[in-house]
Amino acid sequence: MSILSANKITKHFGGLTAVGNLSFELLENEVLALIGPNGAGKTTVFNCLSGFIPPDAGEVYFEEKPLHGLQPYQVCQLGVARTFQIVKPFLTISVLDNVMVGALAREKSTANAQKAALEIIEFMGLSNWTQKEAQGLPLPLRKRLELARALATQPKVLLLDEVMAGLNPTEVDELITLLKQVNRQGISILLIEHVMRGVMALSQRVIVISYGVKIAEGKPDEIVENKEVIEAYLGKEFLSAQSREN
Repeated sequence: MSILSANKITKHFGGLTAVGNLSFELLENEVLALIGPNGAGKTTVFNCLSGFIPPDAGEVYFEEKPLHGLQPYQVCQLGVARTFQIVKPFLTISVLDNVMVGALAREKSTANAQKAALEIIEFMGLSNWTQKEAQGLPLPLRKRLELARALATQPKVLLLDEVMAGLNPTEVDELITLLKQVNRQGISILLIEHVMRGVMALSQRVIVISYGVKIAEGKPDEIVENKEVIEAYLGKEFLSAQSREN
């Protein structure tokens, strides 16, 4: 059953069509990847899904209810949380307080929010930095903090915008393990990602867009062999690397 869907959404910026007549569904408990070249419109899709910008045409549905006109905080309270391509922690407050900000979207008391935040901090492997200011964290830990804050809102759907960018292979593998655990908790995940190692390891389906238009959809092993996708995005170098790994 679909939990989040886009029905023919379109978004223009002046004369540029960033997203054109795009439709897709994220199923319950699914991990779905949205990939494509830089400038393909992927983050614009996330902005439309999460209420940051309204689509010019089409509709977004969460649990079969339209999200038209809702503000980002209202979409979040319904159960759709997101991370950002450029991580945006509150730099001058602690890791704990950052995660509590997310928890307070659901919890009515600071005591309950703190308890929930501490549990998520431990789950994310951030316990040693609980009282440290966010600005003191290196990028890999800031990525985890961003994810922890999103999880603290108790989402049913996570929109992850390049959470693996800038990580080394070991850090990518650790994050893959964490996201699999998140998904097993019943949270559906839609992820934008250029790290194909993560896409292949996590996603059940992949959607490819180019210039805001869907050019392919299918299982990961089907997508990496799709000629149009190879030309538009992956390139022959990717196939050569895959062959060497196999």
